[in-house]
Parts: sequence; structure tokens; C-alpha cells
Amino acid sequence: HIKNVLRMKPGEKIRVSNQKGQDYFCSIIELGDDFVQADILDSEAANTELSSKIYLFQALPKGDRMETVIQKAEELGVQESIPVAMKYCVVKLDAKKAENKRKRWQAIAESAAKQSKRSLIPVVHEVMSFKEALSYAKECKVNLVPYENERGMEATKEAVLELKKDDTISVMIGPEGGFAPDEIAAVDGTMHRISLGRRILRTETAGLATLSMLIYTLD
Repeated sequence: HIKNVLRMKPGEKIRVSNQKGQDYFCSIIELGDDFVQADILDSEAANTELSSKIYLFQALPKGDRMETVIQKAEELGVQESIPVAMKYCVVKLDAKKAENKRKRWQAIAESAAKQSKRSLIPVVHEVMSFKEALSYAKECKVNLVPYENERGMEATKEAVLELKKDDTISVMIGPEGGFAPDEIAAVDGTMHRISLGRRILRTETAGLATLSMLIYTLD
């Protein structure tokens, strides 16, 4: 890509990430058929990661909407994306299909990370059950659940303004049909139910709207 598409030449500068959160400005020394050699310059590039780690739990949507969610979530800075099979999800994946989907989603995450100059490549997890997702999410310090029947933005403002840098944050997004009564009951008392406003958002919009609010506070 550097050689044949961008047609860069020795002496030109590139930004290189070690995928562990460190980024460097480098100067190209040599371009081979299957390698690019570059020297690290004195200046280290600014880290592009959020101070907090955000884990997006996304109920499986219909069609190719998950691809859009993954792509945009990685651009917005999530640490991990976790597809979740919930009761009202229309999509049902067997183990083989789920793994094939995960591989494609991971490739999309890598592409989005490169495009947005992330300092690491976010992880796309295997599909989890709702019970597994709850257990995994509760390892985070702050747990947010945008809920279509939650009224008023006061709880949302309070939860967002209380966030601190270095917090680990989970965001649990329901499917097109919404959370089942037993699912939303399971999060009460352990997670913060929040509203995203007076309008009902699509499942692929809800997570991105939440992430945008978090970035405003954390970035």
C-alpha cells in the first residue's frame, strides 16, 4: 500500500503504531517488494486512545448493520466490541456462522483502526449470550444501559458527568425489539439505566450516540 498505492519514496515520513498504544514518526529508508524499512525519528507521535477503556456490548442486529456498528465504534475509540445474542434478536447464528462473522468483523475493526489512526487494534469478541455478557460487563467500573423506556436525561447527564479518566466503561445496547422484561430486570441495581433522548433510536444508532456522549466527557 505504501509503495504501490501511496507511491511514497525514501525520505518521506510515516506514522507507525506497535499496536500496544505506542506510536512513532518514522522516515522511510527503503521500499522492497514485500517490506518497508524505516528509521524511528526522535519525536514520538501522540497516542490517539481514550483515557478510559470502553466496552460496547451490541445485540445482534439484522442484515449487515453489525458491520456498520463495528466500523464506527472503532473510529470512536472503543476498546472491545462484544456481539450479544439477546431474546428479541431476530438474527440467530450457529457456532460456525458466528465465528465466520467474527473474523469478518475483526477485519473491519482493523481497517477502521488504521483509517482513524488508532494506537491499537480493538478486539471483536465471539458472540456471547446475555448472561455471559452481563458477567463480562460487570468487571467494568461503570455500566451504562441505554433503555428506550427510561424517561428524562437527568440520569444520563449525572452518569456521564461522574465519569473519570481511566474508568472502565461498559455500554449495553439492546436489539431492534428492545430488551426483554427479564433482561432489563437483570441489570437493575447493578447497572445505570440511561436515556438517549425523547426519540427512539435504531439499535445501530444507540451505541454510537452513547459513545459520542462519552467522548465529549473523556477525550
